Amino acid sequence: MTVGSTPAILGGAPAVTLDQTAANRWPVLDADDEAAVLEVMRHGDLSNHPVTRRLEDDFRRRLGCRHALAHANGTLGLLAAFHALDLQPGDEVLVPSATFWASVVPMVWVGLVPVFCEIEGERFALDPADVERRITPRTKAIVIVHLWGLPAKVDALLGIARRHGLKVIEDASHALGATSGGVACGRFGDISVFSLQTSKLAAAGEGGVLLTDDDAYMERATCLGDIVRIYELATPANRFAATSFGIKTRMAPLSAAVGRTQLAKLDRHNTRRAANIEALGTRLQALGFDTFPSPPDTTRVYFEHLVKYDPSRFDDLPIDALIAALRAEGCEASGPRYPLVHEQPFFTEGHWRKVARLAPGDHADWRPPQLPATAAVQRNMLRLPTFPWAEPALIDQYAQAFEKIQAHARAIPRPAHA
Repeated sequence: MTVGSTPAILGGAPAVTLDQTAANRWPVLDADDEAAVLEVMRHGDLSNHPVTRRLEDDFRRRLGCRHALAHANGTLGLLAAFHALDLQPGDEVLVPSATFWASVVPMVWVGLVPVFCEIEGERFALDPADVERRITPRTKAIVIVHLWGLPAKVDALLGIARRHGLKVIEDASHALGATSGGVACGRFGDISVFSLQTSKLAAAGEGGVLLTDDDAYMERATCLGDIVRIYELATPANRFAATSFGIKTRMAPLSAAVGRTQLAKLDRHNTRRAANIEALGTRLQALGFDTFPSPPDTTRVYFEHLVKYDPSRFDDLPIDALIAALRAEGCEASGPRYPLVHEQPFFTEGHWRKVARLAPGDHADWRPPQLPATAAVQRNMLRLPTFPWAEPALIDQYAQAFEKIQAHARAIPRPAHA
């Protein structure tokens, strides 16, 4: 095929003809995963099998943390993190809006108030300058998210946290295996959380792991909802064992078993995924896309594969028209997976206040902010497959699809509203 070939949306043959089922399947489970699950099943204890603690040991060793506590999912891990900080109702926490809602909503359940901040366009993470502008006397913590596996500007953000005495929760759910300055993502927060949900880089089906070096944080996270562990505490906190703090958080051993085997394969899986994405990225960069490669002194991973589209390089073709043309070519393409959190009804309609149960009048003037920089970046983001098992031929076909659409961009149909 040549660049001059007619795009499929204009009547030409699709560029992508190879079957993508195996290339994009995730997770891939093999005999190791099956054996790990069978071991737990044959043991018979499906609630407290020691495999869960072995998973915690794996994370402790990998990240070099003092404590690791497995949870039923990453959302509960984040709830435990907000609970563990022991902040007061009405305290403010700086957060991005461009993230999965679990980076934000669990804090509301312990009475904390999200302060949404802009993201910067280089790493799609918190903009340090905007973060500093939004600090008030009530600001007590910051949530650093490494979105898609791209490390945030941690040096600048941690510097702000130190200057203002803020606690740091690191949502590293997308970034297992990523580093910044030679330090693993998950080692920057006072408390860090990884998700092991099915789409994550070490998929357990459902699961999450909380990490911290602080004994008090670990104790409070345990007391939130792991009754067995509370009994084991050698401190007065074991008095909560009969009730915990009312939530059951522990991870199912069957999930932990899969999490362990997938974690053991993480680096190999990450390497192959990155090689495929970066091979396509080289072709897309030549067409004017920002593919977000690893910034200096970082190693990124690819939980998600998003690129930034420059319409001016495609004769001002709107992104929804580009997506339609790519789909006609056989490409799996869409907009970003996550809608902006601050624009969701939970916040815009005020439901968060009922959940937070703030004192009457507390933060009465709170409204979701306008985040024009975040919206502008989000507007032209394109989501593509992560190609965990793709062969070079499929990557080449994807590149050809983009190349012929660019060559004929002026003729591609625009939506009526464009």
